Amino acid sequence: MQKYIPLILFTVLTNAAAQIMLKNGMRTVGHFDFAAESLLATVPRVVLNPWVFFGLCTFVVSMASHLAVLSRVDLSFAYPFLSLAYVVVAVYAYFVFQEDLNAYRIAGIGLICFGTVLIAQS
Repeated sequence: MQKYIPLILFTVLTNAAAQIMLKNGMRTVGHFDFAAESLLATVPRVVLNPWVFFGLCTFVVSMASHLAVLSRVDLSFAYPFLSLAYVVVAVYAYFVFQEDLNAYRIAGIGLICFGTVLIAQS
């Protein structure tokens, strides 16, 4: 299973990249609510936003690589690695989007990394 870690990490990174692109796209689209008239006006702006479009395309790539991983390794081995996407996104969001990264989040990131290392050793 160890030999599939690069493919698993590719899945993690494309998943994180998709999240970052979607966030960037929605920053340009702005807020919306789920009222019918607001939603109808917002959907075209969301769908036509290049960041959102490429974020969704990147999700497709991520899911395809995840399916390739699942065809080769146990789900209980591969799935926990996806939590590393949170680590990548949180660090990126802190430095680029100036989002908060407080002590609780840092502790959680440490636990995620520690847990992933344990799983990788199994």
